[in-house]
Amino acid sequence: MYDHIIVGAGSAGCVLANRLSEGGTRRIALIEAGPPDCSPFIHIPLGLAVLAHMRGINWNLETEPQPELNGRPLYWPRGRTPGGSSSVNAMIYSRGHRADYHGWEKATGTALWGWERARELFISAEANERLGASGEHGADGPLTVSDLPSPNTVSRAFTDSGRHIGLLPNDDFNGAVQEGLGLYQVTQRKGKRCSVARAYLEPARERANLDILSNAHVTRVDFSGRRARGIRLRDADGDRELVLRPGGEILLCAGAVNSPQLLMLSGIGPGLELQQSGVEVLHDLPELGRNRQDHLDVTLMHSANSRMPIGLAASLLPRGIVEALAYLRHRSGMLTSNVAEAGGFARSHPERERPNLQFHFLPAYLLDHGRRLKYGHGYTLHVCDLLPESRGQIGLNSPSPMAVPRIDPAYLSHPADMETMIDAFRIAQTLMENPALSAHRRGRVTPSRRLEAEPEIAAHIRAHAETIYHPVGTCRMGADAHSVVDPSLRLRGVEGVRVIDASVMPRIPAGNTNAPTMMIAANAADILLGKVTP
Repeated sequence: MYDHIIVGAGSAGCVLANRLSEGGTRRIALIEAGPPDCSPFIHIPLGLAVLAHMRGINWNLETEPQPELNGRPLYWPRGRTPGGSSSVNAMIYSRGHRADYHGWEKATGTALWGWERARELFISAEANERLGASGEHGADGPLTVSDLPSPNTVSRAFTDSGRHIGLLPNDDFNGAVQEGLGLYQVTQRKGKRCSVARAYLEPARERANLDILSNAHVTRVDFSGRRARGIRLRDADGDRELVLRPGGEILLCAGAVNSPQLLMLSGIGPGLELQQSGVEVLHDLPELGRNRQDHLDVTLMHSANSRMPIGLAASLLPRGIVEALAYLRHRSGMLTSNVAEAGGFARSHPERERPNLQFHFLPAYLLDHGRRLKYGHGYTLHVCDLLPESRGQIGLNSPSPMAVPRIDPAYLSHPADMETMIDAFRIAQTLMENPALSAHRRGRVTPSRRLEAEPEIAAHIRAHAETIYHPVGTCRMGADAHSVVDPSLRLRGVEGVRVIDASVMPRIPAGNTNAPTMMIAANAADILLGKVTP
């Protein structure tokens, strides 16, 4: 019997497993659907280029056809291994903007989710190799944050491409000013990926009071009346149960897709929809699965006039040998690239109070999330809308726990989002044409010519926009009675269940979501340990 059963060993689950198993007094189970994180492609940073192909460690989800994107279903990769998406992402360390957390404080009615508390938790988690001595960063935390060992020359050129429109170089997007262009700091340690599994789970793995189960798919939460009593899971030994001690809790950390799906399979969610899916209703919770938010992204690609970018070409074999030796000897060179090496933050209009656009610059071609290869050398600029107004939902396709959920992001369903994306595309096009980058350009690839008119830009967005992998919000926390979880992250309407992952975010943060998800888990650990009270 367990004090806490943690479902999902991702960015939140690993933090909780470490923190709650400290001291040895609580018995913890951590359950992960995927296999152990043994693949070298996880740990060698450039290996992320092939992770989208690896079905065992990736959920490989797909959305419903999107009406505003020409009826296209979109591919949604999500990590399915210890560390979750922190084991398959581009390793970018981004906290978001402080205004995000002012909004969370307002939504929850407590400073426990405000900026000052978030800042404290970010600092305590960090071991920042360059900025750790500053007041805005930490030096002694478990998560190593570093500069890229060997950034590409073309990535460095990008950081100078925005001066003419007021986007100055910025060497710390998590400091006093978010706006500007620069090289991203990454979660790497000595040239290897520092996933949340490596930072938090590995040091706790041998604790006698922590049981870690891999390749174990949780199929439902079991209840006695309205109190959770345990979970059911399916692994190599078949179907079995794990049971809570009296007063114990289930901690759902399965992410913005799987956490609401598991609750719906357990009879909690929009009652009519559950009945229509063949699920007996335990508790009607209408907002569960709603409020889904994501960063929609569009790319521009240019071919390069040199072999400086990372590319698939005849020179790959000899270059690969040189780079492999550099990596083995010094943990440097191309293999340390996170691919999305540079980027930054901007406003779509000068009158906006804060940045609402984010760029990711890749010194490489990227097609179809890396699932399609393109011969030659080039570079790619992504731009996304950080503060979308569109809201989608997660639902059930089937009462079977092994079926994929129904994912409807409803991208561009709010007209303001297309307006922002058009502005974003125009700024990105200007950056790609700046002399700092055009010196490296052979020609345009996508789009094949400069786009001027609003209708043709909108058509390009509808044909090419994709996710940048930041789904959140489907188990919204709040002080209001309609929220899915309360400010202590307890699921409303039942006892013994908390949701602790990106699904509880009331509004999506203005940046990558891995660090904020870890912060949520650290805050939740302090709540569970009685160190803070909402």
